[in-house]
Amino acid sequence: MSLYPFLLNPALHVKVWGGRRLNSILGIPLPSDEPYGESWECHDTAVVANGPLAGRAVGDLVREYGHAFVGPHNNPADGLPLLAKFLDAAEWLSVQVHPNDEQARELEGDPRGKTEAWYVLAVEPGAKLVKAVQPGTTREAMAQAIRENRLEDLLVYEVVQPGDVLLNLAGTIHALGPGIMIYEIQQSSDVTYRLYDWGRMDLNGKPRALHIEKGVAVSNVEVVPEVQRTGANNMPVVEIVQCPYFITLLHQMNPRNGTRISLDTHGTQFHILTCIDGALSITSGAVTVDIHKGQTALVPAAVGVYTLSGEGRVLRSYQPA
Repeated sequence: MSLYPFLLNPALHVKVWGGRRLNSILGIPLPSDEPYGESWECHDTAVVANGPLAGRAVGDLVREYGHAFVGPHNNPADGLPLLAKFLDAAEWLSVQVHPNDEQARELEGDPRGKTEAWYVLAVEPGAKLVKAVQPGTTREAMAQAIRENRLEDLLVYEVVQPGDVLLNLAGTIHALGPGIMIYEIQQSSDVTYRLYDWGRMDLNGKPRALHIEKGVAVSNVEVVPEVQRTGANNMPVVEIVQCPYFITLLHQMNPRNGTRISLDTHGTQFHILTCIDGALSITSGAVTVDIHKGQTALVPAAVGVYTLSGEGRVLRSYQPA
């Protein structure tokens, strides 16, 4: 069977820090009254919603179709290498850090570490995030502050607005604050070392575990990344982030910028298309997939040339060539 563009049904995750804005802002149906923090839009656990492969999980299709799905530079046995998600932070996320590829293999036996990037979709006034520890903080001082429950005094905070971008390379200490909704693109890994959790209890009334030893060991205490501001850029294509693991572009389609473009996977790269405003159509041969705000489509590597048309804004993520 030939591969085609897939509309995806996401995997939803209840989080102690989550809320209800995945539904109220993005229109994503939430199946219960619990606090939903994450919608894993494109991941091995997302499910195809259209065409003859409807009902199949992405991870199963990666293993079945192999390089035709993920491109020749990936190992299909390791699953889809990128994860795209929406996050709704009603409360502080834990202060955390992720290992790089080598550390993940050594410490966890995982195939990859976790570099991630955040694109801010919506904020409440004054909402802020954590992007580092203060310059000059040593690992020893950080570990002591964690054990004394005062790490928040050593953190670097920044107020953000829609269109802001933060690249969290593996080793970067970070946390998302209350009132922020983001699109996140990352290496597909769930290895997270929780350094600090604001003294909070989990949904069962128990403290969540911290991973002080491993977290401190992989932390880069020297780096303070810059938040990039893209919200005022009205160009047809805006570069959101570029790193060795992924590239994300924002396509802004309207009568002024144009309402139709041709794109190409070149047979080597899968594309993740997430609509954050309006509605667009993805067409490959006789197959057309419609996506609207809060929906994601996946174009397998073997698809090749396809068109994107309509009026709206879509984040397109893919691996570097």
